[in-house]
Amino acid sequence: MALIDKHKIIETNGTLLMVGALLVVTIGGIVEIAPLFYLENTIEDVEGVRPYSPLELTGREIYIREGCYVCHSQMIRPMRDEVERYGHYSLAAESKYDHPFQWGSKRTGPDLARVGGRYSDAWHVDHMTDPQSVVPESVMPKYGFLADRYIDAEYIQDLMSTHRIVGVPYTDEMIEVAQADFAAQADPDSDYDGLMARYPKAVVSNFDGQPGVTEMDALIAYLQMLGTLVDFSTFTPDASR
Repeated sequence: MALIDKHKIIETNGTLLMVGALLVVTIGGIVEIAPLFYLENTIEDVEGVRPYSPLELTGREIYIREGCYVCHSQMIRPMRDEVERYGHYSLAAESKYDHPFQWGSKRTGPDLARVGGRYSDAWHVDHMTDPQSVVPESVMPKYGFLADRYIDAEYIQDLMSTHRIVGVPYTDEMIEVAQADFAAQADPDSDYDGLMARYPKAVVSNFDGQPGVTEMDALIAYLQMLGTLVDFSTFTPDASR
């Protein structure tokens, strides 16, 4: 009975209850956060993960600008039904260069974490132009206007430099040749050996079939690399973490 009476004192005294709650939250926060300061890295390094190429990075900016993240997450949870539908569950390392990351659980459309290589460039063009022509039940709006918007790489070096400030390991060479890499990835007739050396597994294609680089090219270049960087047939989780 004595313990109940003491508990009643706390519940009936607003100031005392607030101080107690603050104390509990403070202790809990310290226990949760303090150990992170003693870890060199909280994200496991995974072979194959690399920064986005200039064209992919531009496509990602368009993806965010058009609000694609509102209906499509990029996070496959470690549940049987999700893994069977989408592939290997998402790794934190796959999003280590994302600012902001595209994880989430809200899906009106399918998860896109492993969409790279699943469909042809032509399919993506048709899907963007008229989603219902390839997925009749889709409620996705049309994005055909992206093919009419031609873009250049005027600001790509600034964008990459900004990402480097927040930790993306773009080298001076990557930034210096960014404009050339931007154009080379959308032109399969170009000399893109340097691009492939800097960004392994980058997809080189005239994505929308039109001359010049369009926003459609950039967006499809981004989509075609999602989930393709890590070879999960050889991936073994780090048991020490």
